[in-house]
Amino acid sequence: MTMREWRLPAALILLGLIPMIAGAGRLTELGSGPEVTPANARFVADPLPVVLHIVGAVVYTVLGAFQFVPRLRRHRWHRRAGRVLVPCGLTVAFTGLWMAFAYDLPAHDNDVLAVMRLLFGSAMAGSILLGLAAVLHRDIARHRRWMVRGYAIGLGAGTQAFTHAPYLIATGEQPDGTVRAALVVAGWVINLAVAEWYLRRPARVVSVAALR
Repeated sequence: MTMREWRLPAALILLGLIPMIAGAGRLTELGSGPEVTPANARFVADPLPVVLHIVGAVVYTVLGAFQFVPRLRRHRWHRRAGRVLVPCGLTVAFTGLWMAFAYDLPAHDNDVLAVMRLLFGSAMAGSILLGLAAVLHRDIARHRRWMVRGYAIGLGAGTQAFTHAPYLIATGEQPDGTVRAALVVAGWVINLAVAEWYLRRPARVVSVAALR
């Protein structure tokens, strides 16, 4: 790949770096028999969904970034990577829904944010499934659109770190309640807006033969 082709996957991986580091810290904490606190009690009591969510998200973020490289999209690697990315992406989406239903709300969250997590988790799963259905019908353009949207939602935690930053800098406190819900939703909305801009650029023709 040329340096220009590396730019987008590198930027996407960097965007996901903060939640990946946070996830690695959570896995380390859970693996060390931590003291139970209000902040980690739900994870300690039921670690399976959060462990699956973190592992799936790391693979989905890193491997998915390389699906944006034009040269790889014209290679068998793209299809082989997709066979890993679809189950990883669905794992991220469904474990997100699982946690939204099964875990008690932490003190800084509210019902608005819980509903938004259900909405965007469902949208991520739906996007991936629609993308899968499209490629099975050899509709490559529709496949690409839905997969990009699913990836944009999946990368929301990276952007949410930046939507929270101005509030933290201005107040010195973590946001909570409706303010936190708005900042979290802003991360997803920004990513989807960028994804739609990306999809509406002058497109290069992707041949069906690229998937063989």
